[in-house]
Amino acid sequence: MAGLNGKVLVVTGASSGIGRALCLALAEQRPRLVLAARDAQRLGEVAAACEAKGADVLVVPTDVSSQAECRRLVESAVARFKAIDVLVNNAGIGMLAAFDQVQDLAGYETLMKVNYLGSVYPTYYALPELKKTGGQIVTIASVAGLTGVPQRTAYSASKHALFGFFDSLRIELAGTGVGVTMVAPDFVVSEIQKRALGPDGQPLGQSPLKAEKIMSAERCAGLIVRAIGRRQRLLITSWRGRLGRFAKLVAPGLVDGIARRAVERGH
Repeated sequence: MAGLNGKVLVVTGASSGIGRALCLALAEQRPRLVLAARDAQRLGEVAAACEAKGADVLVVPTDVSSQAECRRLVESAVARFKAIDVLVNNAGIGMLAAFDQVQDLAGYETLMKVNYLGSVYPTYYALPELKKTGGQIVTIASVAGLTGVPQRTAYSASKHALFGFFDSLRIELAGTGVGVTMVAPDFVVSEIQKRALGPDGQPLGQSPLKAEKIMSAERCAGLIVRAIGRRQRLLITSWRGRLGRFAKLVAPGLVDGIARRAVERGH
């Protein structure tokens, strides 16, 4: 896509973290933004900041785990802006717990609903509009969707599901003009770590990561904006993520060790 000026972008998980930073970065190109998340107040704050940068903004409070609300999100975007050029599936939730310490398996269902179905639902309803515009689906997955990560069995499984779904969908969409961009961030400074579910199914309240040693949400957002502009097939934001993708084929034990040490160090 040559430029995003005047283009219609729907972004889920827009109220904080990577989603918020991404919306602010996109706003500089003066697109028409549709911001979705559960927190209406924080969405309003992001919307005001984006409008100050020149974007035309629509706020649609949305729980992406609800099929009906995802349908309403897309319908609202089309009603206001008459088209959808880019759908950014960014909403997500985390879970940090060794499997043998998990006390409540409900978290596994929650993560699949939010992280996996929360991307499938909006994609389903937006796809007819994206076909009209020759648009683009951008899905924020994780390096945990490319390899296993200890203490993140639920999270990693949900992100692996995203790669399976969207890689398959990409093949189905060949010849339609619709592009699929997958993004695999490494550790990023974001509230997802604080809100991650613990072994008891309750939010941790604090991040186990060392914020000063991991990528900022703003840096990650900049890489994503560039990937959108290039209609890039896959963006992996870290060297160890790129290395691990290929090393896993010839030295899987090495990749296991890298993942284990990253979790132990917190960066």
